[in-house]
Amino acid sequence: MKTKNYSIFGAGAAGLYTAWRLLNGEVKHEKDKAKQLTKGDTLELYDWGQYDFSKEHPGSRAPGARVCTWHYQNDKAKSYVELGGMRYSEWDTKAKDCNDGKAAGHRLVTTVISDLGLNNYSVPFNESTNPLFYLRTKNTYLSDFTSNNPAPYNVDHYGASTSPDEGFSIVENLSVTSTTGPQTRREWDQFYQTGRITAELPESSIFQKGDFLKDIGYWNLMYDQLGSEGYQYSADGNGYTSNVINWNASVAFQANNEFTPGNEYRTLTIGYSGMFHALFETIVKLAKEKEVLFAYHPNTRLHSILQIDGIIHYAIATREHPNKRAGEQTTDAAWLAMPRYSIDLVAQATRYQNHKGIDVLNHEKVQLYLEAAIMQPSYKVGMFFKEQWWLDQAAYPPQLTSYEVTTDVIAELKTLGFPEKYLTAIARKGDPEIMETPYTTAEAFLKVVEHRIQERLTVIQEELLLSTSKRNTIGPSVTDTPIRMVVYFGNNALDKSGEPVYGLLASYDDETFTTFWRELELGPEEGRHIPISADTQTLKGPRKVPEKMVKMLRKQMAELHFGPNSDYSNVPEPLEAAYMDWSLPPFNAGYHAWAAHYNIGDVQQKIRKPSQLMEGQDANIFIVGEAYSNDQAWVEGAYCTAESVLNDFFGITPLIDNKEYPFICSVR
Repeated sequence: MKTKNYSIFGAGAAGLYTAWRLLNGEVKHEKDKAKQLTKGDTLELYDWGQYDFSKEHPGSRAPGARVCTWHYQNDKAKSYVELGGMRYSEWDTKAKDCNDGKAAGHRLVTTVISDLGLNNYSVPFNESTNPLFYLRTKNTYLSDFTSNNPAPYNVDHYGASTSPDEGFSIVENLSVTSTTGPQTRREWDQFYQTGRITAELPESSIFQKGDFLKDIGYWNLMYDQLGSEGYQYSADGNGYTSNVINWNASVAFQANNEFTPGNEYRTLTIGYSGMFHALFETIVKLAKEKEVLFAYHPNTRLHSILQIDGIIHYAIATREHPNKRAGEQTTDAAWLAMPRYSIDLVAQATRYQNHKGIDVLNHEKVQLYLEAAIMQPSYKVGMFFKEQWWLDQAAYPPQLTSYEVTTDVIAELKTLGFPEKYLTAIARKGDPEIMETPYTTAEAFLKVVEHRIQERLTVIQEELLLSTSKRNTIGPSVTDTPIRMVVYFGNNALDKSGEPVYGLLASYDDETFTTFWRELELGPEEGRHIPISADTQTLKGPRKVPEKMVKMLRKQMAELHFGPNSDYSNVPEPLEAAYMDWSLPPFNAGYHAWAAHYNIGDVQQKIRKPSQLMEGQDANIFIVGEAYSNDQAWVEGAYCTAESVLNDFFGITPLIDNKEYPFICSVR
């Protein structure tokens, strides 16, 4: 019996997930068993970089592609800052309606974390309900915005007296509301393809009732409805420039709902990259158990790929010479677990030459569909300090404090002698909920706890409960200066026995702001020696921030936390500072967005096996990852596209019940 060879190119979220599910997935139908990996088969995983997966497979940076956990002094026991993706939306699998269409959360990420035994490391990602803003040289908090104290924007209809996110709601209400619009994931899928403006608009509006939203650029629509100042307020105040570009308006409606204050997220105390450490180690273990040869190839990229006489031929290149063919092999199926830019690099190798076989990636319709994903550059800078100056010294400290009981808090209170009957009552389900529900004031928190236990707490008990449940991290704070957002990670070290070190994301920005920092990477007397197109810093890992960039960062953080024209020296010199420029190859984007004028359901269905776009052709070449997903910018999107390929083309039973949670859009 002929053995199979499956090849995955890209060792990020989609690539690792695909490898994991090829090894642990089960099939329902006899006809699909021949596609399963069995004894003697080979599973290849190619990695252009070299992720630090384990002691047996060390590397230069934490795993996860555009997830990158950076620890102080590169010590995993010490404090960390996320320099890439950092959080997920938890799916409450214990709720009685958890499988209906309205249940919130990233269902595959939540399931993977549980299956890998990482639930004990999952903790709330504490977003502030009253964030700090520094807009047009005015320091203020969200709760301060009123008609008497508006944000410094001349927005029509008193729009500057409310949250900057109100602009998103105004535009969304042209078609849907929280009660009349799509309520489920499946209904949103349909809306992306059929949604129209339903409001009666004046003749002066560029867009009118009945216009398809998928054919409207979101920036165009926002400017038309909010005016220049209204648009700018939303753009500056929401923190993400990527949210207000000219992307597909129908998708923007739903996507921007995820970024409003009050949404609850979680992260891992071991860092978000910890999920990919665990995935890789599980893959190695499963392959050994199934007697499948798992071949991991770091520092190797896919150079080109063709199908010749029904066989997939691919060439590889080394990290040292990434543009030169270094060898050629064949495979039975290939997964391109990579973003749009990396796919285009592969296509370029065969675009301008005559060759045998089918060149899937360079077919005109495949190229058209690949361009449906807009590349969105982003830039993140992390810093570590010996003190929390933003809380202890700032004139405008971020409003981070909240009180939240988690399983860790329950365990700690138990060791401190807190009454067992109180802990049982607090952990019990109820209305209002206490467990993992943030309360912004101590008074409100204590009131709900005492109501639940039906007794008064002593002063000592109050102090114990407040001290163990207090949270003063994350944020973010938002500004229109190039740092854009600051996220406060604090002292999140697993080992609390040493000297505390406090981390923060000193700059979290995207789009045009990335070039502001890039020019500060080199000093006034330094020339550029490496072409940007060849600078694969993202593969090497976080790069040390040069002195002048540190000073610029301190200057802007001083304005945010101490007021206009504050001296940079108000912000102390960091212990360490590093950055990741996600606009560099091979990613050239921190995340992606859907372009207007596309039926994204059709694109999602076809691009995952692009030969479907070629009449009379069939090639087992697949594209997976967040770029062409229903959850762009999230690990969930990478997992969902990978799962859909395995379900639909390899007969693998879905990891979870997906009846009301379609992994990708259907076509209408």
